[in-house]
Amino acid sequence: MGGTVSLVLLLLFLWGLCSQRVERVELTAPAVFVLVGLVLATCLGSMDLAPSRETVKGLAEICLTWILFADAARLSFRVLRPDLGIYLRLLLIGLPLCIGLGALLASGLLPGVSGWAAMFVGAALAPTDAALGASMMSDPVVPERVRRLINVESGLNDGIATPVVVVALAGAASAAGAGPDAGGEAVVELAIGLAYGSALGLAGGWLLRSALRKGWAAEEFAGPAVLALALLSYLSSMAIGGNGFVAAFVAGLAFGTAYGDAPQSQLLFTEQSASVLSLLVWLLFGAVLVPAAVPHMTWQAVLYAVLSLTVVRMVPVALSLLGTGMDRATVLFVGWFGPRGLATIIFGLLALEDLAPAVTHQVLPVLICTVLLSVLAHGFSAGPLARRYGAAAAGGDAERPELSPHGVPVRRFTGSADAARRRGSSD
Repeated sequence: MGGTVSLVLLLLFLWGLCSQRVERVELTAPAVFVLVGLVLATCLGSMDLAPSRETVKGLAEICLTWILFADAARLSFRVLRPDLGIYLRLLLIGLPLCIGLGALLASGLLPGVSGWAAMFVGAALAPTDAALGASMMSDPVVPERVRRLINVESGLNDGIATPVVVVALAGAASAAGAGPDAGGEAVVELAIGLAYGSALGLAGGWLLRSALRKGWAAEEFAGPAVLALALLSYLSSMAIGGNGFVAAFVAGLAFGTAYGDAPQSQLLFTEQSASVLSLLVWLLFGAVLVPAAVPHMTWQAVLYAVLSLTVVRMVPVALSLLGTGMDRATVLFVGWFGPRGLATIIFGLLALEDLAPAVTHQVLPVLICTVLLSVLAHGFSAGPLARRYGAAAAGGDAERPELSPHGVPVRRFTGSADAARRRGSSD
């Protein structure tokens, strides 16, 4: 086990040394670590590269908790107000349409998947992950408004989709004989998580802001305090019977509201910790989950993955943006950049825990295939499509080197912003 840990730490160190250089050839961090995981699983199968399911699930849950909290806490409704209607269209029209269309496709295409299980597939594959297109998100040739639109959607849709995933999982487990009250229990968990997360986030934001203003708290320890608060919202909510992910997301919203307009420096430590942990999740995804899903992969799963990344995503986005005045190229660009990432992986791990093995073998390969295809397709297309779209876009914000750090959740990996700045200056 010590050799495996040492190898993983070496990989993280090497990525820190050459991440900027690697991203110049359009390789994102998720793509690199998934490919490395696959290589390790194939070439070094004798090594202890397969931690327990509980270990993988625990790392992924902590990572998603920090991401949900930080993304929500960074929101500034004052900054987002000019395009608030468009954000609401994507989240309140486009996201439900994506879930519904995905569920219909799952029930019609995937053998043995119907009802609650189909709803779970649609909801688990609806959230997007802007980190998989990090080079596009920080590329100055893409208008800032478009980047912000994709980033805000990605920062919020995983938290909004989580209640649907929880209820669908409970319904699927109940249909398989887990108990008639599973769905009702899930609703109660969501309500507890919502109330508890709101209270904890408001209290935490107010206390940290007051402590910093009065000089009680050292500035350098504010970041670790926020990191602990995010994880506390998840773990303590589950301890009292609530849903941890909902609590973390709502706590982030409440924390940002109570703290003030821009708790940026306080969130940086949480975001960096989540970025490092996400690299480990991607490595384990390639080394453990992908090989485990290959024996159960079917042509229906592959076809569903392709349709999920195209039709199921792009049609709801196009419908939700009707009447906004956006040109067709922008609508297609926003529709295409809906990568599936960490949230889908964690929802799949929850399915492993809650669903019967027969249902899991039908559902999990679809999720894994979609995420794997998204890592490759969106990772390699981010740079070329960004440059092509940016060159054709009229009246964009191409002169700005990166997204404004205030008011939007900025999800990226080390190296992306600096690489984008150099591309912009060289152009």
